[in-house]
Amino acid sequence: MKKYVVLIFPVLALFSSCIGEPETKPDTYEGNFEALWNIIDNKYCYLDYKNINWDSVYTVYKSQIDTSMTQTDFFNLMGNMLAELKDGHVNLYSSFNVSRYWKWFEDYPANFSSTVVYNENYLGDDYSIAGGMRYKKIHGNVGYIYYGDFSSYFSDSNIRYIFQSFSDCEGLILDVRNNGGGYLDQSQLLASYFFENDTISGYMSYKTGSGHSDFSELKPVKTSAHKSIKWQRKVVVLANRKSFSATNNFVCQIKMAPQAIVIGDKSGGGGGLPLSSEIPNGWMVRFSACPMYDADKQHIEWGIEPDIKVDMDLDQMSKGIDSIIEKAIELINQK
Repeated sequence: MKKYVVLIFPVLALFSSCIGEPETKPDTYEGNFEALWNIIDNKYCYLDYKNINWDSVYTVYKSQIDTSMTQTDFFNLMGNMLAELKDGHVNLYSSFNVSRYWKWFEDYPANFSSTVVYNENYLGDDYSIAGGMRYKKIHGNVGYIYYGDFSSYFSDSNIRYIFQSFSDCEGLILDVRNNGGGYLDQSQLLASYFFENDTISGYMSYKTGSGHSDFSELKPVKTSAHKSIKWQRKVVVLANRKSFSATNNFVCQIKMAPQAIVIGDKSGGGGGLPLSSEIPNGWMVRFSACPMYDADKQHIEWGIEPDIKVDMDLDQMSKGIDSIIEKAIELINQK
């Protein structure tokens, strides 16, 4: 979600002026712990929403600090503390490691197999590529796109060519399973091709003070319809738990498109706009700062439910059949 800073720069400027930086701490284990704990305490946006007792976390983890521990041990301890937030957007960066929380997808079925997607039933080895999108007609009358990274840029000319190549198709499958996110402006652009009119597709807020519940009023987020390129037939979007961050935001937007349906698994979440701060020893912490909401003003941090829940059938998968793609084909061919 790197480019999101550009999209809401005035909001971030106000955010920074409202919160400010915590007081400087010494470059000791205890000083770095205090600095990291305070950054989350003052700036992280989901402490109350997730019912996290951050004061209790302080007590538990401060008691484990030992001046004789190695830098690696201290880093791991701080990474474990951040894992209490259960947030894939929270990372601690050092010169030797990056902490991460991956249970948002590890504890769920994969619901995706690249081996199956790239077999002869679907993309095979004769697909086309445009702007990071792999596309092909499948089953005669269905357009299929696999897009695995919102950091992979595409342009209007890429999309125009893809849509023209699917001009005789009944509908389009847009597969964003295992797309871990990237640039938010790319997710907004992709959504724009499927809207007939500008539409409020969600909301956001930002912190106005250091209190855990100090937030602005919700601000509407609009998905703008593309002025010249519009797909006006069925589009079935495939998602799974690894559809995270900017992809989670795309799923939230596309659910408001008039002819779109989302199937597969719940998306992976990552609904908070991430920012970064530095602690005294030079390590950087990334954290969720501004919460995002869907069109019904519900948090999207834990993911977006599909319109139709479909899991991969393991027996079918062993035969090279993707049951989620097959369900999408069935939906497109329904009259």
